[in-house]
Amino acid sequence: MSRSVLPLLVTLSPALLFLLLPRGSVTQQELWKDYKYGRHGAELLPRNCSWRCMVFTLQWPGGFCQSLYKETQCTIPENISSWTIHGLWPLHAQSCCTCWPIFASDLQEVEEELKEFWPSLLKTKPYFHFWKEEWLKHGSCAACVEGFNSPLKYFQICLKLRHQFDLYKMLADAGITPSCDRLYKVAELQQVLLPHVGDRHEIQCVKDQQDRQVLFQVKVQLTQNLTVGCSHHGDGGLGPGLQPSLGHPCPPDAPLYYLPINHQEPWRPCG
Repeated sequence: MSRSVLPLLVTLSPALLFLLLPRGSVTQQELWKDYKYGRHGAELLPRNCSWRCMVFTLQWPGGFCQSLYKETQCTIPENISSWTIHGLWPLHAQSCCTCWPIFASDLQEVEEELKEFWPSLLKTKPYFHFWKEEWLKHGSCAACVEGFNSPLKYFQICLKLRHQFDLYKMLADAGITPSCDRLYKVAELQQVLLPHVGDRHEIQCVKDQQDRQVLFQVKVQLTQNLTVGCSHHGDGGLGPGLQPSLGHPCPPDAPLYYLPINHQEPWRPCG
């Protein structure tokens, strides 16, 4: 049933709704529960997921702002001082079920944590709008796996993964910290991250206005059960076309900047 019809149906009287519904169909109360909580949508999702691998993507706010065409659209809230979630994306699957909406009340339990670890970094995109996009585009595809089969579960798992992959601490423990002057090689980062994120990961950069390579994102490949490193046939890489991105793999030989966060002027991390 299309999203445009559902709001109309739930406002009809029980008697009229009963006449309109096909024989053997759900009651008005059940229909409303399906619309609000996604139960009917869950039944419409494929029972066997066509995807086998997922990509968990973390972004560095100081690099994100360099990725924008209009850098002044970037905003980094004062409470943000570490890597933030960009998304958890099943490979080769997008927008699987528009019949499963998401409401702000669905995320009330984890809202404050999401604001800290999964904020919107765009002035033009409110937090919930960002989360809603991620659920409809990616979460609805993940929802065919039991552990992801509600908006709350999907976002809770993403937050757990963010705590598991604390990139700032991993890098800082190895002496790799944000700097306006110090340069790094991608091999240095790979050596540090490999024991934690496996060998099926990608470190991404963007170019800033000075044509310098700037650290932007880290993509970690996971199985459906969240095991690090997924090698299912057909999902074997993180190359072009699998997940459109503003970033690109950091060149192996070019030095890169791990720029600090500037909350006042995030598009000018070094003044």
